[in-house]
Amino acid sequence: MGVEWERNLHQAGSKSGLVVSTDALLVHERHTRLVRIDPLDGSVRWDVHVGPFPRAITVVGRRCLVLPQNTGQLLCLDMVTGERMWSTDLDRFIGHLLATEDAILVGGWRGYTPLRVLDMVTGQLRWETDDLVHTVRPAIAGDSFLIGEPGSSTVALIDRHEFRKISSLSLPQPLVDHDDRAAFTPTENHRFRVRCGLRSVVEIQPLTEIAREFVVADRDLGSSAPVHAGGVIWMRDRQSGFAVADSHDGHVLPNVDLPQPPVDQVVAVGAGFVVAGTFGTLFYLDIDGHVIAKETVSRRIRSLHRLGSERVLVMTKGTLLAAQINSHASQIMLS
Repeated sequence: MGVEWERNLHQAGSKSGLVVSTDALLVHERHTRLVRIDPLDGSVRWDVHVGPFPRAITVVGRRCLVLPQNTGQLLCLDMVTGERMWSTDLDRFIGHLLATEDAILVGGWRGYTPLRVLDMVTGQLRWETDDLVHTVRPAIAGDSFLIGEPGSSTVALIDRHEFRKISSLSLPQPLVDHDDRAAFTPTENHRFRVRCGLRSVVEIQPLTEIAREFVVADRDLGSSAPVHAGGVIWMRDRQSGFAVADSHDGHVLPNVDLPQPPVDQVVAVGAGFVVAGTFGTLFYLDIDGHVIAKETVSRRIRSLHRLGSERVLVMTKGTLLAAQINSHASQIMLS
C-alpha cells in the first residue's frame, strides 16, 4: 500500500494555492514559493519566489497569474520557465481573479475594491468601476463576465471590453455567499448552475436571460457550488454528506451519507466515485452512492482533485500526494 508520490509543503495546504488541470500542476509551499510539478512523478519543473499565501492563482495558456496575499501586486509568470513576465500594483484586498486569453478581471471580493479589467499581455488597466463592488467569484460566459452580489436575487453579465451591463437575470431565490470559492458551475450550452436559498440549485442561461430552479433538495445545503461528476450533481449538505440529483433533469436521488464530514469535491472513477473525508480517508462509492471501499491516507484532507481517469490528487494538512485508484478491486488500492 502507498501513494505514487507525496510532497511536503512545509505549511498548511490551501485550495487557493493550488492549480490542477490536464497539463498544469502548481502549488504554493514554504510560505513564499510557487512550484510547478510534473503530475506523473511529482518532480519539480520550476520553483520561484512569489510572496505570501496567494489569494488566487490561475493559468491561461502560457501565462500564470498569481495574486499574493496583502502585497497589492498581481504577478504574471511564464508557465514554461517560471520567469516573471510582468507585475502590476493593485489594492491590498483584491481577492477575486479571473482571466481569459486577452483580459483579466480582478476585485469585488467582499466589496473591498472596485472591479478592474487589465490587459493580459501588459497588465495595464483597461477599465474600472467608479464604485466598490461586492460579488461572488465571477465566471467567464462567452465574451463576457458573470457576476452577482451575495444575498441578491439577480446576477448580471458584463462586457469585458468596457464596464457595461449586457443583461440581468432574476433568480427565484437569493444567491448564496461563497466568499472566495467558486460560485458558478459551468455546464453544457453556455449554462451555469449556482446555489441559491437554503436548498436550491438554480440553472441560468446568461446569453438568453433565463433562470429556473433546477434542484430542490430535501435537506439544507452548504454554501459550496454544485459539483458535476458522472452524470450526477453533488451538493454538499450541512450534515456529513451530499444531496445528489440527476444532472440532466434535476431529479433528486437518495442522499449520500458518510462517516466523516467530506470535502466539497467529488471525482468520477470507473463506474463509481471517489470522495474524501476531512479526517483523512478516501471513500470509493458505487454508482448508487454506497461506500464499498475506503483507505486512510492522512490525518486531514483539505481538497480532492481529478488527476486522470483513475488517479486523484489529494491536498492534506501539510502535503500534496497523488494516488492511483483501482476501481475494479474490492478495496481502493493506492500504489
